[in-house]
Amino acid sequence: MGKAGFQLYTLRESAAKDLLGTIKKVAEMGYRGIEFAGFFKVSAEDVKRTLIETGISPAGAHVQLTDLRHHLEETLAYHETIGNQLLICPFLPEDMRTTRDDFEKTAELLNEIGKKVKQAGFEFGYHNHAFEFASFQGETGFDILYENTDPDYMKMELDCYWAEYAGYDTLEIIDRYGDRCVSIHMKDMKKNGDETVSTELGLGSLDLDSFVKKGQEHQVEWFIVEQEHFTQKPIDSARLNAEKIKNIMNRVEKIRNVKGEN
Repeated sequence: MGKAGFQLYTLRESAAKDLLGTIKKVAEMGYRGIEFAGFFKVSAEDVKRTLIETGISPAGAHVQLTDLRHHLEETLAYHETIGNQLLICPFLPEDMRTTRDDFEKTAELLNEIGKKVKQAGFEFGYHNHAFEFASFQGETGFDILYENTDPDYMKMELDCYWAEYAGYDTLEIIDRYGDRCVSIHMKDMKKNGDETVSTELGLGSLDLDSFVKKGQEHQVEWFIVEQEHFTQKPIDSARLNAEKIKNIMNRVEKIRNVKGEN
């Protein structure tokens, strides 16, 4: 069925001030997993203790490329202590994604990182934005990254919002790369004047049920809520999204049971 997780970047200001307290708040909302976006100098032992106390599981962590390249050993040691097995590269600097050659070289680097991570007993993945869907001689940067990396070394965290923002079909991407997709970032999309922004689940235009259904067909483990734009307090959006994601997943599961798809 998959599990509902929460990306802490949504509550980044709260997490920066009180990471452990924010973890507790997220757990109280009913999320089963938490995906980290920095640890703000909090010790691994304190994070581990809080995870155990609250019963919430690590659902991965966004790790900056600098740490993956230059501080991998200590990074892995931290994640081993807290019990997190999935490390995600969340973003690429512009000089690593401007040309086709950039993407090919970046794929080589990510593959090397992923190999080291795999050999250490962890899993490595990549999280997309919209820029990966720029086309180079008929092939997107997104496809270049995945076609030039070993599926055992680099998994996928598909951000459905950014894929759709770029004009690409989330369902087609999951069908194509489903065996590599370990988690999906769940956001909704709405117009805010001339801008397109993320919003609470169910308040935008995306067919979120179909994303969960397709992800479940491919045994995606985590459906992770994230939001970047707010019209209310982020903590209130997080609570609302906790109910929304549970409702979506339960609704999809009920339909699959009726159809005998489980």
